[in-house]
Amino acid sequence: MSQKLRIIIPLALLGAAGVAYAVHVSAGTLSAFGWESISLICPIGALGTMLASKMLVPRAVISIVLAVAAILLLGRAFCGWLCPVPVWSKLRGIFKKGDNTSSVGGDLGRPSATEATPGTGAATTKAAPLSAAEKRALKTSCTGGCSSCADRKPADSRHIILGGTLLSAAIFGFPVFCLVCPVGLSFAMVFLLIALFGGGDVTWSVLIIPALIAAEVIFFRKWCSHLCPLSSFMSLIGRANRTFQPVINDEQCLETAHGATCGRCAEVCEVGINPRHPELGTTFNECTRCRACADVCPGHAISFPLIARKTAGAPALEPTPAGASGTPAIGSDLDLDEPSEALS
Repeated sequence: MSQKLRIIIPLALLGAAGVAYAVHVSAGTLSAFGWESISLICPIGALGTMLASKMLVPRAVISIVLAVAAILLLGRAFCGWLCPVPVWSKLRGIFKKGDNTSSVGGDLGRPSATEATPGTGAATTKAAPLSAAEKRALKTSCTGGCSSCADRKPADSRHIILGGTLLSAAIFGFPVFCLVCPVGLSFAMVFLLIALFGGGDVTWSVLIIPALIAAEVIFFRKWCSHLCPLSSFMSLIGRANRTFQPVINDEQCLETAHGATCGRCAEVCEVGINPRHPELGTTFNECTRCRACADVCPGHAISFPLIARKTAGAPALEPTPAGASGTPAIGSDLDLDEPSEALS
């Protein structure tokens, strides 16, 4: 159900903005939903506006403060529930030709099979156990307990794009990125369609804006994880977030409670987080609260509490004859924007 809501809510937001525009009610700017010129979902546009004007704009400051407060409370929930880009991304399926191997954290060359876990009646994915050499490699590949070898990776390209976005606004005196931002273009497309059918106002923008959205979202497959400066901003602020993060109940998790190998939560995560083994995936500040992991968990062991209780956690049981505990590592070269087939 949550995956359907993730499509319905962004479309409803666009529809609400369109209705408000049609009846001449203030609903924000062309790039974001809000009140008058106060944007509720575009801190990058607010920062760009102040840098371009070389002035401290009170309304822009309010937009940034509201955005930072929302990120500190909800992390990147905007990306999972409000942003229209993932909805447009589903159009990629039109161009696929029977390719069913694009799930995040899918088969990485390790044999697996699906079978029922005794006493639960739930089907779990059985993966080959990690070898001793692989376990040693995981422990020694990073120093200082880093997550996903973060301190050995090159700089996140999103942060570079974010810096370039703000710098270009200061140089050119205009928030340049707003011209190509797929979020802002989505709202602008709705307004243009209303103007087209309501008053016959035909401009080249009716063709240009949908073409830009298609080019950015459909053909730039890694827009969210490699290019989006708004995603970068949320990721940076989200490092201070400690609320509504995924928590696993060890008494219900098939791996810790039954010694079975599952790994479904890692397989479906669109940003590459491994809730069961955080050291094998992306850091939690990238979590979009999409609840995909909770939806597919056969033991219903994953929840998103306001504040997670600090517990030592139960160790995984010894592996059963059918397999061993542990999940395959998520490769860093996967397309993290591509939704898992389990969610379609």
